Amino acid sequence: MGAYAGLGEVSGKRVLVRSDLNVPLDGTTITDEGRIRASLPTIRALAEAGARVVVTAHLGRPKGAPEERYSLRPVAARLGDLLGRDVEFATDTVGASAQEVVAGLEDGQVAVLENVRFNPGETSKDDTERGAFADQLATLADAFVSDGFGVVHRKQASVYDVAQRLPHAMGGLVAAELEVMRRLTEDPARPYAVVLGGSKVSDKLGVIDNLIQKADELLIGGGMVFTFLAAQGHGVGKSLLEEDQVDVCREYLVRAEEAGVRIVLPTDVVVDTAFPSGDREPEPQVVPIDAIPDDSIGLDIGPDSGRAFAEVVAGAATVFWNGPMGVFETPAFADGTRAVAEALTEVTAKGGLSVVGGGDSAAAVRKLGFADDAFGHISTGGGASLEFLEGKTLPGIAVLED
Repeated sequence: MGAYAGLGEVSGKRVLVRSDLNVPLDGTTITDEGRIRASLPTIRALAEAGARVVVTAHLGRPKGAPEERYSLRPVAARLGDLLGRDVEFATDTVGASAQEVVAGLEDGQVAVLENVRFNPGETSKDDTERGAFADQLATLADAFVSDGFGVVHRKQASVYDVAQRLPHAMGGLVAAELEVMRRLTEDPARPYAVVLGGSKVSDKLGVIDNLIQKADELLIGGGMVFTFLAAQGHGVGKSLLEEDQVDVCREYLVRAEEAGVRIVLPTDVVVDTAFPSGDREPEPQVVPIDAIPDDSIGLDIGPDSGRAFAEVVAGAATVFWNGPMGVFETPAFADGTRAVAEALTEVTAKGGLSVVGGGDSAAAVRKLGFADDAFGHISTGGGASLEFLEGKTLPGIAVLED
């Protein structure tokens, strides 16, 4: 009953489930089905309880109109395979096909509506336009279950507005994600280490700001590290640099020292004279951070840094990691990310809490061959988990807690 507690008896009811099925596709081939698998328990529980399950979700960033490359059709087919039952597919969001498919459902059956972002009302900033679309979605159901953690930080029709129009409940996936996020923020077991990577400092400003007050150690890699290195006075060659954030990074270094929080930056990096592409073999070179050549771009933390980061992570009781340490898609620049992932598995093995914060980090651990259960938790929502750690109110959660 945990997946839909508060809705009462669901047998025979049409239950609209907002899932997160935003998976990476190569053409129509799903390259990482982690989010589909994470969505299964709630959908299965509702179907087995006799609900007529209507799944709504998005894929990619269409501009409010149908685009074949963003169709959920291949995702619906895979969902059916994994559920072991037929899944009906509506070729629109709230139109004739959606109405016909939903009307034809029997107890225990599942349908997926086409990409909800094919309708401009889904992401509209205009409350009236968004509300009108939510009204249409609400006519397809008797109750609503919010189970897409990756979108709960968005004030969108299928996340926020529809919950105001139907009896609603939190799905099992969202409940589990929130429990983990609260363990990271309310009373984490210590030492508490946070590893941040990815390309831009500006994407992580709020979370760094908040975690300086909460974490014991903050380890920084990925493209964002070069703005911190510049703040220390190092030249960074052609590496990614946000010049307008250098002073902010300098301030963070001072604040962390005053707060007794250790910021760990790399001591060496792996560089190349060009970003990896298909027309040339990588030419990786390891250099100290004070000797990055002017013609080179930093693409991973170096081996010494990988070992140092791994030692800090493995010694922690609680670890949150968001953002790869380098361009992990290219083997020559994947070692830093692999070292961090390996250290997180050690935290899990000794009974600590290791959390992989969604997005590229989740894709990286799977691409590098790690099993999901080697980590305490792999979040399905990178942006949502970061905003939670920033201390922000998530609209899709707030609307459920009325």
